[in-house]
Amino acid sequence: MKFNYDVIVIGGGHAGCEAAAASANMGAKTCLVTMDMNKIGQMSCNPAVGGIAKGQIVREIDALGGQMGLVTDKTAIQFRMLNIGKGPAVWSPRAQCDRGKFIWEWRTVLDNTPNLKIWQDQADKLLVENGEAIGVRTIWGVELYAKSIIVTAGTFLNGLMHIGRKMVEGGRCAEPAVHNFTESITRWGITSARMKTGTPIRIDKRSVHFEDMDVQDGDSDFHQFSYMGPHRVLQQLPCWTTYTNKEVHDTLKEGLADSPLFNGQIQSTGPRYCPSIETKLVTFPDKEQHPLFLEPEGEDTNEMYLNGFSSSMPMDVQLNAIRKIRAFRDVEIYRPGYAIEYDYFDPTQLKHSLESKIIKGLFFAGQVNGTTGYEEAGGQGTIAGINAAIYCNNGEPFIMKRDESYIGVLIDDLVTKGVDEPYRMFTSRAEYRILLRQDDADARLTEKAYHLGIAKRDRYDWWIQKKQAVDELIQFCEQMPIKAKDINSQLEALGTTPLRAGCKLIDLIARPHLNLQNLAEIIPALKEKLHMPENRKEEIAEAAEIKMKYKGYIEREKIVAEKMHRLENIKIKGRFNYAELHEISTEGRQKLDKIDPETLAQASRIPGVSPSDINVLLVLLGR
Repeated sequence: MKFNYDVIVIGGGHAGCEAAAASANMGAKTCLVTMDMNKIGQMSCNPAVGGIAKGQIVREIDALGGQMGLVTDKTAIQFRMLNIGKGPAVWSPRAQCDRGKFIWEWRTVLDNTPNLKIWQDQADKLLVENGEAIGVRTIWGVELYAKSIIVTAGTFLNGLMHIGRKMVEGGRCAEPAVHNFTESITRWGITSARMKTGTPIRIDKRSVHFEDMDVQDGDSDFHQFSYMGPHRVLQQLPCWTTYTNKEVHDTLKEGLADSPLFNGQIQSTGPRYCPSIETKLVTFPDKEQHPLFLEPEGEDTNEMYLNGFSSSMPMDVQLNAIRKIRAFRDVEIYRPGYAIEYDYFDPTQLKHSLESKIIKGLFFAGQVNGTTGYEEAGGQGTIAGINAAIYCNNGEPFIMKRDESYIGVLIDDLVTKGVDEPYRMFTSRAEYRILLRQDDADARLTEKAYHLGIAKRDRYDWWIQKKQAVDELIQFCEQMPIKAKDINSQLEALGTTPLRAGCKLIDLIARPHLNLQNLAEIIPALKEKLHMPENRKEEIAEAAEIKMKYKGYIEREKIVAEKMHRLENIKIKGRFNYAELHEISTEGRQKLDKIDPETLAQASRIPGVSPSDINVLLVLLGR
């Protein structure tokens, strides 16, 4: 059998779901190929979305018209805004989700997306003709043809799971690995390598002594992921915290000889920032305890996730060790933790559109690019889906800059620097953090998404209403006069210095101890202004306050970004034969020849390319 589409997406994980929804919403006839229609959007590890920097990515997906934020809000069983005690540049939303409801919400979204068909099957071979991807053949012999192909196969490509010395082929627990497909791609010159990730033990909550742990409740305020979605639909549940101890560590150390991470069984590299419990013991031998977080998997299940106890140790070692913790002394488990090795493809062989430099019309997104995390995958999937649809119509690729989004930082890091371990996003990776806040993702991206056609009219209209309301509130604060004699006693009561002379309200908001809420209690006109009829009025107030309070920092960072844009505008791809530029260092020549950067700014970010190498290129460009 043969079928024809505009876009084919291989894999129904977080990257695949966003890619399929994006391309279909842009009008491309799309086919999502997945091994199991009942596990679309499966949360293979922790059923949580967001976190430090990751939450910003989800906000950006939402602002671009993607679905992860909406699906998360509808299935969240706990929401927290992390880093709220720090500056807004690092505030990061995070939600614990109901794993089962998350899957079915995604299925509902995709089932109701126009132009999208789901095909339950397994890709076996990439079809290439004259250097261009034209389709895939499945294990059932079905041939699917398209103008562009997106590979989002996650951990399934030649996946191999480890529990102690036991090895089982698979892409996830109880799910088969995908063979042959990697080889059908690498035969064309695309390079692949191996990475490793892992997941913790799953616990039966009926066997837990919760009285021996500390409770961690969620937030009850207005924050959520999507500006369009519902608020706190499901029952909100607590998480719990505890710690490992010396007995736990001693038990685990006794089993290190059978750990695949340390006996040579696993050769690939695992995630640095989400290490297994056995890696923590070896890396930090002097630490007497490590924090653990027990998190619910859903409203109606007894299954709980033990965050911080990822492991591939033998089953008996994992269980014996965990029972040394007082709260888990009688614990029963559903399954042990395990590690998984899988294939990924060198992301430096991609363009910023996530299209392959080697095979035209072939796009990659998610863990196959060497990343880790649902959010990083979803962000890549969104961009790959947009660009695959654009490719079908011979349009200009949609490229995200580093000062526009964390997704832009992520993709630029991947294609410019490559990876030697699973890549995870952090706020520290972004040089323009104050411009990439979680509260202003819509301001940065919604209008772009609307003009692309992926963000629909209702989302655009809401953004315009919010923008107008924010601007009006700022204008009010800029014009509202404050007299010292009318407010000084109240300012002193709030712990801030009294005024020497009158000022505008915006000058008070700039003070560290003051905000719109506490000022509204002492300024009746402001209190009346904040009683606005608009939907999401708390979001409007927060967005306005941040823009006023951090105006100087924001403007300064914009100036820095504009300077970098000058280098971004200098195109160098195809202008040099780097091997012959002996004025440049040997390492610089090799790295520039391998990456073949699009712009001088991208060249400046390549590891091994020095500032003097960039100066040489500038001089040569001047000639």
